[in-house]
Amino acid sequence: MTEFVLGQHTAYPSEYDPTLLFPIQRSENRASLGLNHLQTPPFFGVDIWNAYELSWLNPKGKPQIALAEFVIPADSPNMVESKSFKLYLNSLNQQRFADTTQLRNCLQHDLGSVLGSSLQIKLTGPNEISADKKMGPIEELGGQLLDRLDIEVDDFQKADPLLLHADGSLAPITQTLVSHLLKSNCPVTGQPDWASVQIHYQGRPIDEEGLLRYLIGFRQLGEFHEHCVEKIFCDIKSRCKPEKLSVYARYTRRGGLDINPFRTDYNAAWPSNIRHARQ
Repeated sequence: MTEFVLGQHTAYPSEYDPTLLFPIQRSENRASLGLNHLQTPPFFGVDIWNAYELSWLNPKGKPQIALAEFVIPADSPNMVESKSFKLYLNSLNQQRFADTTQLRNCLQHDLGSVLGSSLQIKLTGPNEISADKKMGPIEELGGQLLDRLDIEVDDFQKADPLLLHADGSLAPITQTLVSHLLKSNCPVTGQPDWASVQIHYQGRPIDEEGLLRYLIGFRQLGEFHEHCVEKIFCDIKSRCKPEKLSVYARYTRRGGLDINPFRTDYNAAWPSNIRHARQ
C-alpha cells in the first residue's frame, strides 16, 4: 500500500527539500471509475491550487511572501499529495532566491518532476493583490441553487449514481446547477473536506432532487478532491448522457492550500480562479 505523508506526525522542515513532494498516480483512482481501459479519459481539465502561505528569503536574508496559483493539467500522470505539498512549500521558508524568477523556476522544476508534466505558476505579491481581479473580490459560483430544495435525506453512506437521471420526454436545455453542500472526507486522515460544486450541462433536464441527494451522498465518503469531481462527472455523463458537461468544485483551504478541480468534455474556458465566501 502507498505510504502517505498525510496523516502522519511530521516535523516541519527547516531546509529546502524537494524530496518531500509525494506523487499519487491518477490511474489508481480512475481505475475505480472504470476508466483505465480507455486510452484517454472522457474529460480534460485542470486542478487549480492556491497557496496562501508561501515565503522565502531574498539574497540579503529578508523574508518575502506571495500568494501562489498552481494550474495542474488533469492529464498529468500524477497528482501531488496535499500535505507533502504543504511541507515542501514550508521547506522554502529559509531558502534564498535571487528573485521571483528563480523561485518560479525552482517550483516548476520540482513540481513538474513529481507530476510528470508541466504546470502554470503565478506569484502575486501583497502589493499586487488589490489590483488582481482574481485575488481581490469574493464571488459565489453562478447557477441555479440546488440547496433551495426541501428534500429528505436518509442515506449518507454512498453517492449512488442510480439517483441521477434526465427527463428524456423534455427538450434539451443548457443549465448551470450549484450546491454548497458537497462534503467528503480525506481518505487517509478522515478529516472533512468542504466544497461548493458547479455543474454546467447541455442536454435533457437533469432531475434536481436526485442530483442533490447524490451530491449529499459524498458526505461520509473518503475520497481525494480530484477524484470526487471525476466521479461526479463520470456518473452524470453515464446516467444522464448530456451532450456537453463540465464539473467544477472549489474546496475550502487547509494548511494554507485549497484545491479546485475542473473537468469538462467540451472546449470550455478554464474557470476564473475567484474565491468564494468560505475560502
